[in-house]
Amino acid sequence: MTRLPDFRLETYFSRWEFTARHHLTASDAQSMAMSELLALADPEDRQAWDTLALGYTETFGDPALREAIAGLYERAGAEDVICFGGAQEGLNLAMQVLLGPEDHAVVLTPDYQSAETIPLSLCAVTGVALDPDREWALDLDELTAALRPNTRVVSVNFPNNPTGKVIDAADFVRLAEICDERGIHLFSDEVYRGLERDPARTLPQAVDLSERALSLNVTSKSLGLPGLRIGWIACRDRELRSRLERAKHYTTICNAAPSEILARIAIKAREPILARNRAIIDANLPLFDEFFARFDDLFEWRAPDGGCVAYPRYLGADGVEAFCSGLVEEAGVLLLPASVFRSELTPSPTDRFRIGLGRRDPAPALDAFAGWLKGRH
Repeated sequence: MTRLPDFRLETYFSRWEFTARHHLTASDAQSMAMSELLALADPEDRQAWDTLALGYTETFGDPALREAIAGLYERAGAEDVICFGGAQEGLNLAMQVLLGPEDHAVVLTPDYQSAETIPLSLCAVTGVALDPDREWALDLDELTAALRPNTRVVSVNFPNNPTGKVIDAADFVRLAEICDERGIHLFSDEVYRGLERDPARTLPQAVDLSERALSLNVTSKSLGLPGLRIGWIACRDRELRSRLERAKHYTTICNAAPSEILARIAIKAREPILARNRAIIDANLPLFDEFFARFDDLFEWRAPDGGCVAYPRYLGADGVEAFCSGLVEEAGVLLLPASVFRSELTPSPTDRFRIGLGRRDPAPALDAFAGWLKGRH
């Protein structure tokens, strides 16, 4: 594997995430306290927590956790699930296992940087961009034209980070069919599933559509529990799951036992947690709508279809990079500029920034944001 490039988002966050007064670009939903989560535990899981011994756990993941995860899918069982230390480990190891120097991958952009850079470190990669001029639409004909005889992986992310785009379910099903017809693994990052503004637009999960597909998910985003560091891949390909386990032997080996029990509690209580987080986003959206309407000469705003991030356009003459730098340095309001999401594969918008909608009480951040904007004029 070649040396990976600097991870722009994490480098930017290492400077500002815990020092900026207002974190207005968070990619996760509002977290909860340990006491709140434990209050959701059933008697069996509470007993498991209270009597937990801090030994090693199984590489595939705690059996009861995998059973709970399997309940999220229509056609996957506990044996089809392997757990990881967050979604990043799952993404990394899946690409390591699936791709070699003679292979080819297709990656949708914009995306979380490692979805692009890890495949690029392993093989030839073609990017297919969501179209910002058509509300981030996906052109399936363009994606199909990008496929090659040696394409092994098509990597997608819906609801998308950073745009919040959710494509039509018929297009997603057709994408899975296209991959199956050509013997390609569809790698589907589904970490924002459950936060769709219209539940009727919730996409099927890739693992339920194809035995070759991989569904990636995590407790961090929709459930708002990134501190647990528990992610997973569901895949019905037994040989591939075995290869993923062997790859994990070289990374985390196994997950933290406390996190596995807490993740089990969260997944069993998924519906009330998701309802809580959707309610926070629903309450926040009018505040963001009103804010961007007040400054419509500076911004082009579109609420996301799903997830808790959006990707507005900045119209100011100074450019989005200077705008984001000035905002955090002078007003303490953190946003992520377009350079963080720049793709090496496709032309990328240079006038966008990511904003987060999933944290409680964004009013102080928006007030500081508005005050800074007014002070510039």
